[in-house]
Formats: sequence, C-alpha cells, structure tokens
Amino acid sequence: MRAKITYIITAAVLVFYFFLVGSRGVMLIRHGTPVTVTFGVAVLILPVIGVWFLWKNTQFVRRANALAAELDAEGGLPVDDLPRAPSGRIERDAADAVFTKRREETEDAPDDWRTWFRLAVAYQDARDTPRARKAMQRAIALHKSRPSAPSSPTVPTRPSGEPAPSSPAAPSSPSGA
Repeated sequence: MRAKITYIITAAVLVFYFFLVGSRGVMLIRHGTPVTVTFGVAVLILPVIGVWFLWKNTQFVRRANALAAELDAEGGLPVDDLPRAPSGRIERDAADAVFTKRREETEDAPDDWRTWFRLAVAYQDARDTPRARKAMQRAIALHKSRPSAPSSPTVPTRPSGEPAPSSPAAPSSPSGA
C-alpha cells in the first residue's frame, strides 16, 4: 500500500510539473518571435514525452499487479522468505539460488506466463531490474495472448515430431554470464 501511495504522489507531482512546463511553452509560443516559437514547441515536447512515459509505466504496473493478483488467487505467487542483510537487502547467494530454480522452470515451460512472472520476481530479488522488467513484459504478453492457458511442462515439438529449437528469449543469469 505504501508503494501505491508513493506512486500516486509521484505521478501527481509529475503531472503538475508537466502542466507548468507546458504553460511555459505556450507562453513562449504566444510571444510570437521565431526563436520563442521554436523554443516553445521544443518545451511542449517534454511534457508530451513525460505524459506518454508515465502512462506506459502506469499501464505496466497495473498489468503486473493484475497478474500478481491472479497468480495469488491460484496459490502460485512466490513467497518472499529470502534471508536479508541487516540493511534489508536480500542476500545475493540466496537470490541467485532462487533465480537458478526460476530460470529452469521458465526453460521447461517457456510459453507459461506464470513462470515468466516468477522469473521476473527472481530477477528483481537479484537486483537486475532491466531483466526483471523484460521478463514481466514477456509474462504480460503471454497472458494477453493466452489468458486461460494452463502451464505445460512438455517440450514443444515441430509437426515432424522433432523438438523445437530453444526460445530466442531464453533467460540468462542476473550477473549477465
């Protein structure tokens, strides 16, 4: 709940900032000289990009939270029981051990959004935010494409019966190795 309140406050401050910057851009355009109009248009681009970025992040968070709620209802949400340092950070060795397990689960069922969700949590625990975000985006995309598909631990095959090549989006270790 604290994170949600922080996000709402930050978003509100950003919207206010976008409004202020946009009003300055309009003032520059109204001044009417070629230089001020050029600067005014350039200044108006910043709030447009900011609003788009805020909207995309809000969508991402809402979709990830919806997946978390669905996974929690199924009883498949990962439990946060990793040992922590006195500072509150998750111990790296424990996070790496869980990551290895989650990576193997994802490799066994690459088309299951649930495994990608759990892999994203493992990446986040290992402090690899960019890969955590990509894994969560993959989970969201898989959920959209087949929202009711159960997990399948079978290896995908080609029509000829041969095993299909491994997924190009195969997860890698959080350390980049």
